[in-house]
Amino acid sequence: MRTAYETLTRPRNRFVSRPPLTTLVLFAGRGRGGRETEEPGVGTYDRNGRRSGHKSGHRAKSRTRRVMIGAGVLASVGAVTAAVSVANAGQYARTTSAGADQAVFVQGNELNGNMIHVFARGDDGKLSPAGEFATGGKGGDQVDAPTDSLASQGSLVYDDASGMLLAVNAGSGTVTSFRVEGTELKDPKQVDSGGDFPASIAVRGKVAYVMNAGGAGSVQGFTITEKGLKSLKGSQRSLGLDNEDVPRFDTSPGEVEFTPDGRSLVVTTKAANTVEVFPLKRNGVPAVDEAVVNKSAGGVPFAISFDKSGKRMLVAEAEKSTVTAYQVRRSGKLKVLQEPLANGQETLCWLVRAGNYFYGGNTGNSTVSGYRMAKSGELALTNEVGIATPPSANSQGVIDLAVTEDEKFVYVQNAVSGTVDGFRVEKNGALTKVTTAEDLPVFAEAGMEGIAAK
Repeated sequence: MRTAYETLTRPRNRFVSRPPLTTLVLFAGRGRGGRETEEPGVGTYDRNGRRSGHKSGHRAKSRTRRVMIGAGVLASVGAVTAAVSVANAGQYARTTSAGADQAVFVQGNELNGNMIHVFARGDDGKLSPAGEFATGGKGGDQVDAPTDSLASQGSLVYDDASGMLLAVNAGSGTVTSFRVEGTELKDPKQVDSGGDFPASIAVRGKVAYVMNAGGAGSVQGFTITEKGLKSLKGSQRSLGLDNEDVPRFDTSPGEVEFTPDGRSLVVTTKAANTVEVFPLKRNGVPAVDEAVVNKSAGGVPFAISFDKSGKRMLVAEAEKSTVTAYQVRRSGKLKVLQEPLANGQETLCWLVRAGNYFYGGNTGNSTVSGYRMAKSGELALTNEVGIATPPSANSQGVIDLAVTEDEKFVYVQNAVSGTVDGFRVEKNGALTKVTTAEDLPVFAEAGMEGIAAK
């Protein structure tokens, strides 16, 4: 029997003619302080799990199951609209009081030449175009991808500590680093990713890891230097997959991410339904030759996020649009803290945190769902309908998400519409739409994927 995630595969023209309604999933969370640890090469961490004097690059992601949108669903969306504090506060417009260091970066993933589309961000969250910058590499498109050409989270990462933006060039097997100055991207430098079809990047301290999705799959470590990325000796590890060099979207791994304490590297694999962990040495190199393999509690694990304490890992699972909470043990074994919780939406794939809230993108039916995390760490839906913000006909094919460093705004890529929506995070966790950036690459033979913010 085909999974809901697999049913997204269809002729491209048919999919575009019947685009899904875009979904965000909302989570509320609270965290507790953690221990200070010392991880040379990865960083010294404070009680919030952050590296002292060194912020880490942040990414996001999530998906859900397929739903037929009809009069009944639209009626329920209308009923929720009154209960959710979300207002369309303006479309694509000039920014207001744009700060020199406020920007949103969008990866076009163009097959003939990957471009980073840069937008200046105002204090009100509105975006205005600031330029396009070539990575020097080529974008990629996974086999039968319905909306998300890279089928991953974290393909574009901004690292505040180094001031660098890191982008995958899936079609070239390379990673490009830029030096960021305001809304300008300078000194692009490419390095070999160490494998086929690089699709996700994780950053912690002075170490970055790239997840290569093609072939057997692999993770490759790099040190971040003033001159860009330098391969970290002895860091490459195979994921033991059985994909072609250009993988299918539903069999490729979903994301690579560090645990907040920097002691482990985590990878989700969709086809194998596993969450795999590499315990790390003090220099950031894996302490084991093969990953510690954990069976996923939910089907098709995709995106990874952590609560503020860094002790609770949330994994978004695309098959039934669920989220499972885990504890990552030092051994690499996972302990399930909460069984998969369904949101009632379709194909949850991307998941990000903004303060005490989590937001996830459901690409199957383009809606926004919500969860609340109690002080105990338990997740629950924020309302019975499971929709936290009304969907928009102009925001189709939700894929990757990004949160600003002040955690006041969330930006969402809409691959089918070729737009990015910006939302202000309200005190109660509701999302108020403040901007829409248009004229970005629309998904056809391939499409944009990867977004970062500062």
